[in-house]
Amino acid sequence: MNSEQNYHGKICVVTGAASGIGRALAVRLGAAGAVLAISDVDVDGLAQTVRLIAKENGGRKSNSIMSDRLDVADAVAIEAYAEHVQASLGETNTVFNVAGLTRMGNFDETPLTSMEKIMDVNYWGVVRMCKAFLPQVKKTKGSLVNIASIFGVIGYPGQSHYCASKFAVRGFSETLAQELVCDGVRVSVVCPGGVATNITRNAKIDALPDGMQNREQVDAQFDKAAITSAADAAQIILDGAAQGNLHILVGKDAKRVSLIQRLFPQRYVKILAKQRNKSDGLM
Repeated sequence: MNSEQNYHGKICVVTGAASGIGRALAVRLGAAGAVLAISDVDVDGLAQTVRLIAKENGGRKSNSIMSDRLDVADAVAIEAYAEHVQASLGETNTVFNVAGLTRMGNFDETPLTSMEKIMDVNYWGVVRMCKAFLPQVKKTKGSLVNIASIFGVIGYPGQSHYCASKFAVRGFSETLAQELVCDGVRVSVVCPGGVATNITRNAKIDALPDGMQNREQVDAQFDKAAITSAADAAQIILDGAAQGNLHILVGKDAKRVSLIQRLFPQRYVKILAKQRNKSDGLM
């Protein structure tokens, strides 16, 4: 399905747009003719995204892109940002909540401050953005697209904080979807598998995962699992959101793991552990 026409001329907000899936979404939306409000804490990466969008537009700088530094852990800043977008561009049609981060380390070796930081960005960042932009999205009968993870479907060792945040995003999104049906607002929750982004390389390590001796081994393992490009992931997300799908699985690995979890809800932990041991990979 080609979903570009669904976003042409529509006001789309994308957090986490300085790299990875957020950048890929911004570039594809820009090519589709969307009016963009993109944000990130990484202003240099955000500027690069703007240049990439211009490149897709034949090198011409677009007046339909608003770029701002935004920390989704800052509740006050998000409220001001929603007002800023409305005043500058108009009522938002779609919000893509992509901004997120991860850390590594088993729970018993992870300080509570690390757990709190992950939840503040990955979960509360999504909640804050949805709350701030919901009045606009209700008016446009638009949509909220929240990025969770396949680790919001299954638990994974060394990722207790990340899994907790992404399970929370999935539960929040599924509930919100039911509450907003009568308002004509669609909610999608996206669960990517391994996608080629920098989220793991940017991750702080509280403790090395079992069997890992150094950071290089960790990065190599995650690189091996990143079987879907950010551009392909973005297209899957845009197509699924355009169709109004509640659940959007990204990648063959995500679909396979989700199926295993549904077929074997009691045994999937042992099944996936055996597969990890055989493949020396994530899944």
